[in-house]
Amino acid sequence: MDAGSWNSSVNLKDQSRCPLQEQFMQRKNARENLDRFIPNRSAMDFDYAHYMLTGGRKGKENPASSSPSREAYRTRLAETFNMNRTRILAFKNKPPVPVESFPREFSSSVNHDKPTKSRRHIPQTSERTLDAPDLVDDYYLNLLDWGSCNVLAIALGNTVYLWDASNGSTSELVSIDEGDGPITSVNWAPDGRHIAIGLNNSEVQLWDSTANRQLRTLRGGHRSRVGSLAWNNHILATGGMDGMIINNDVRIREHIVETYRGHEQEVCGLKWSASGQQLASGGNDNLLHIWDRSMASSNSATQWLHRLEDHISAVKALAWCPFQSNLLASGGGGGDRCIKFWNTHTGACLNSVDTGSQVCALLWNKNERELLSSHGFTQNQLTLWKYPSMVKMAELNGHTSRVLFMAQSPDGCTVASAAADETLRFWNVFGVPEVAKPAPKSNPEPFAHVNRIR
Repeated sequence: MDAGSWNSSVNLKDQSRCPLQEQFMQRKNARENLDRFIPNRSAMDFDYAHYMLTGGRKGKENPASSSPSREAYRTRLAETFNMNRTRILAFKNKPPVPVESFPREFSSSVNHDKPTKSRRHIPQTSERTLDAPDLVDDYYLNLLDWGSCNVLAIALGNTVYLWDASNGSTSELVSIDEGDGPITSVNWAPDGRHIAIGLNNSEVQLWDSTANRQLRTLRGGHRSRVGSLAWNNHILATGGMDGMIINNDVRIREHIVETYRGHEQEVCGLKWSASGQQLASGGNDNLLHIWDRSMASSNSATQWLHRLEDHISAVKALAWCPFQSNLLASGGGGGDRCIKFWNTHTGACLNSVDTGSQVCALLWNKNERELLSSHGFTQNQLTLWKYPSMVKMAELNGHTSRVLFMAQSPDGCTVASAAADETLRFWNVFGVPEVAKPAPKSNPEPFAHVNRIR
């Protein structure tokens, strides 16, 4: 065969093999693209697999090699392993058979698993707005408080007004003379009937709101205005611009029983702990003090338990935690902008969060682990925080100027906020308690649930 014929025959042969090669390559690629089988060894039965793989050759074995013991072993192996099984390899274990230990009708009524808690709705707007003309725009004063009898007290200029949340009625409690005013602080006694009123002239008046009459005037303790008040049963703590804190026993004539000296400037925040054992005070000197009544002395100035200097601006906002007795939250002014958390037993700062704006007031949720803060420039908002993560849950806007004061309803659901825009707003920010006792149908209390104002 010459070279030309040879080349032509080779070309014909190569052309005839091309389709086969393509088919082979396609099958090869298809096999390569398949997922590999990765057996689960924990789900394999190797003894059973060996038996199944070798059992087919039973008939081909030499009869001479068979023995009674071998036959007995095979019989026993067949009884041990279920011969109906056809799968030797398994991808995964079979799910266990559920065991029902109780009858369905009984288990349906007894459920030990806690139901999934749905996230509550937090209204972003105030549910009610009232005018508050002549509200003094002063960061260091405390002009709003909500008493245990569901009556809100607010000082507007020289007058204290009472707003009854049960029926929405407003009344005037007292108007102070121009020379003695303006009013610089208000605070309800625990009974919700008596109220203390601090004045610009350094005096403190005690009033009976039910009888609408003045009971007495506390004098001689301070040399300048009284901007902060805090009740502890029959003891009224007063904080003045002179930097002094005075404990007054309102039952006796000589009412000054203890004096706390530690602040260098005006005392603008005062809060007693729930036990009444510790008093937290914040001042315009950027200081936060913790005082303990067991260390108090009537003969000399009492030494503080802790002197905390972490804030770099005035400390007015103070709030004791309702679910942890030694936890205190404090807020700093415009130069600080931080909310700090303190262990008041040790004086340690547990956490500090920069809020980005002046902190004017703080309130804990009584029903959940949440904290509400009110702020100034630039948003003038109320911010709801989840504790202890301090994740923002909501921001409530509506005020057009700094939100100076906040007060909480007796049931802990509604918050009232008063701002320099001369408005008083009510927010359903803390929701309704999970377990609420039904109100009695007969002989109702003189104060009603705050939800009636909606």
